[in-house]
Amino acid sequence: MSKLESLNLKKKISNKKSIIGIIGLGYVGLPLAIRFSEVGYKVIGFDIDNKKLKYLNSGKSFISHINDKKIKFLKRKRFLATKDYSKISEVDIIVVCVPTPIKNNKKPDLKFIYSSLRETKQYLRSGQLLVLESTTYPGTTEEIIVPFVKSLNFQIGKNFFVSYSPEREDPGNTKFKTKNTPKVIAGYTQNCTTMSKILYDKIVDKTVIVSSPKVAEFTKLMENIHRAVNIGIVNEMKIVAKKMNININEVINAASTKPFGFTPYQPGPGVGGHCIPVDPYYLSWKAKKEGVSTKLLDTANKLNGKMPYYTYKETIKLLNKEKKNYSDMSVLIVGMAYKKNINDTRESPGLEILSLLLKKKIRVNYSDPYIPKISLNVGKKKFTFKSLDLSATNLKKHDLTLIITAHDIFNYKKIIDNSKLLVDTRFVLKKYNNRIISI
Repeated sequence: MSKLESLNLKKKISNKKSIIGIIGLGYVGLPLAIRFSEVGYKVIGFDIDNKKLKYLNSGKSFISHINDKKIKFLKRKRFLATKDYSKISEVDIIVVCVPTPIKNNKKPDLKFIYSSLRETKQYLRSGQLLVLESTTYPGTTEEIIVPFVKSLNFQIGKNFFVSYSPEREDPGNTKFKTKNTPKVIAGYTQNCTTMSKILYDKIVDKTVIVSSPKVAEFTKLMENIHRAVNIGIVNEMKIVAKKMNININEVINAASTKPFGFTPYQPGPGVGGHCIPVDPYYLSWKAKKEGVSTKLLDTANKLNGKMPYYTYKETIKLLNKEKKNYSDMSVLIVGMAYKKNINDTRESPGLEILSLLLKKKIRVNYSDPYIPKISLNVGKKKFTFKSLDLSATNLKKHDLTLIITAHDIFNYKKIIDNSKLLVDTRFVLKKYNNRIISI
């Protein structure tokens, strides 16, 4: 029976008759649902966020770089967004795309993975493939997913299949999307790997097989740690260059002319999103459990984590030259999303900088067409802000304009012409004069 179930699932995947269940309909799960639908699979999406479910089932998108047409396409393909986990019994493939944040002590927080397993437990059946795509520490699949599946008396690789395939979603990237981004795959058994390869070969141009889920999990962390460490280096070089009165942007541009041995990274006010500020801690935590120190990684984490405070301190130095009380000063933050052209504020350095300025009793506003409203707590007080139009009048009302996120939609000439004092943390302004300061 086990061999027959395996053959049946392979046939259903190959013929696109298998039903795909995606748990977590965020920045990873939703593009995946769209891609599976595009090639002809029926998809059921699961999420606990009622607001997301309402949007999707009414044909609307809640993610700025995914337009409503994509969601309407999903609905035409009989897509359903639900929190009814009993429908797990109807699907053949279960792809887990839930968040994996860190706790306040910088340890991994796998509560969403555990809750997904609990919700699906009574509805799992023979002949299903479960793939974890969430970023996590090496060993998660073998230490958490596999024991869970075995506890339900399934035979992994025979009548139930388990794999890990790390997400490589880059929100807002118009060049690389799900289809043309290679997919790393590793099954718990060879049969699990084969099953997963058949599946992902249907939706991506290239699949990359590695020897074990641990290798695949480490690969994902390696990709993001590579970025985190290099961003940390260039941020430190920015601070050194500023002390030496050297334009770091000019240095990076010059170094980039070398055709080998150098990859340009851009400094900024801090790192944000669900990857760079979070993922390195998954490896450093696991490494410590193995008795290994990660000094370079830890240093990069600290450097990147301090950049919002550095940006704040440099801004305060500039404001102090005005010789005014802080309560009489005003700052307009331009861009609040963690990266350009998206509506995601997770771990955004702008939020921390805003909070620090408020603690100084400085009057602060922000402008970001992708983020219409934000709320944050500063001490015991809750502040709510609405995005201001980036008009000449609003720019002129503030003592200092602070560019945190360089959306393409912004009119930078208007910003330059109407700001009393202009600070650019993204080196997006090409014209430099005595009114534009890059930090």
